[in-house]
Order: sequence, then structure tokens, then C-alpha cells
Amino acid sequence: ETMQICDIVCSDGSVVRYDEYKTSHKTATAIVFYVNDKGFGHGKGYAVCLDEIRDAAFTDSIGVKQGTSCSTTAYDGNSNTYALFNNKRFSSPMAVSVNEHLAYGQSAYIPSVAQMHLLYNVKQYINKCLNACGGTILPDTPEGWYWTSTEVEGQAEYKAWLYSITSGSMLETNKLQSHRVRPVITIW
Repeated sequence: ETMQICDIVCSDGSVVRYDEYKTSHKTATAIVFYVNDKGFGHGKGYAVCLDEIRDAAFTDSIGVKQGTSCSTTAYDGNSNTYALFNNKRFSSPMAVSVNEHLAYGQSAYIPSVAQMHLLYNVKQYINKCLNACGGTILPDTPEGWYWTSTEVEGQAEYKAWLYSITSGSMLETNKLQSHRVRPVITIW
């Protein structure tokens, strides 16, 4: 059976349909928001974690590139988050928080701009599943801004992209500001 948008990722690593999940006694950890049937990206798909991380800064110091790709079209949130977390000179509070976020041995990361856009495109379906599984829905309010793992090309020393899950807009933002992060996982 082919994976579909709104399937439930469970703590045991299985991916099940929502109807199957309701009677399975399994623990939900994420909701599938993208299935890789076009041959680009990595893995079988992406899933958004049930909960968000509040008020984390992109970095604790500005004036330095953190090592992300700066591409607004690449599906590289996982490698970007690794670059942020693995930086030996400067800490990324949001990357540290995401690294500590998920239980059950799953590796969550901060989505790239392109991955946030995929999530935005199916938000109305994902919110129904998030709500049904006890997760935090993606907001439809002016406060619906989330950090991405993508720094701003040409200004990477000082700015990274915020993404509005409400409107699909992007905003160049000082990396010292604290904003929400919505971790995602890759399904392999």
C-alpha cells in the first residue's frame, strides 16, 4: 500500500492510515505531508511533528554564516539542521531544541523554505489530522511565522528566512530573534 498525505507516523516507525491508527493503540509522532512520487528530494516522504518548539533563536551570535545552503528551492532541511547543530564555534538554540525534541529515536530537523512550502500547500488536510491526533494545529493567524533552516543568500551572516504557514510568505529575519520551529522528519 502506497503512503499518502495524512498518514500517521507512529512511535514504532510504522506509517498507518488514520482509520487504521484509531484502532491500533499506537502512539502518533508525525503526520505525512509530502510523498516523494516525483523523484526529487530524499526518502519516501516528509512528515510534520505533532508539536512545535516555541521561541528559539536561529543562532546565539550574528556575523557568521552557519553553513546552510541558502537555497530557497532545495529540500535540504536535514543537512541544514546538521550544519547548524554541528557548528563548533556558534550555537543554534533552535537546532539544539529540535535535536532534543523527539522521543522514540526519530531524528527531527528544521525544514527548509522549500519543505515549508510543501507543508503550506496541504495545511488544511494536515490540521485535521494534527487535531485528531492531539497535536498542535498549524495556525491561520498573523502569528503563524516559523523559522526555516535556510539562511538568506548574500546576508547569511545576519539573516535567515522566516516562513508564514498562514500565507506562504517569506521574511528575511535577524537570526538572534526568537520564533517558533515546526520540526519535520524524513520517512525512509
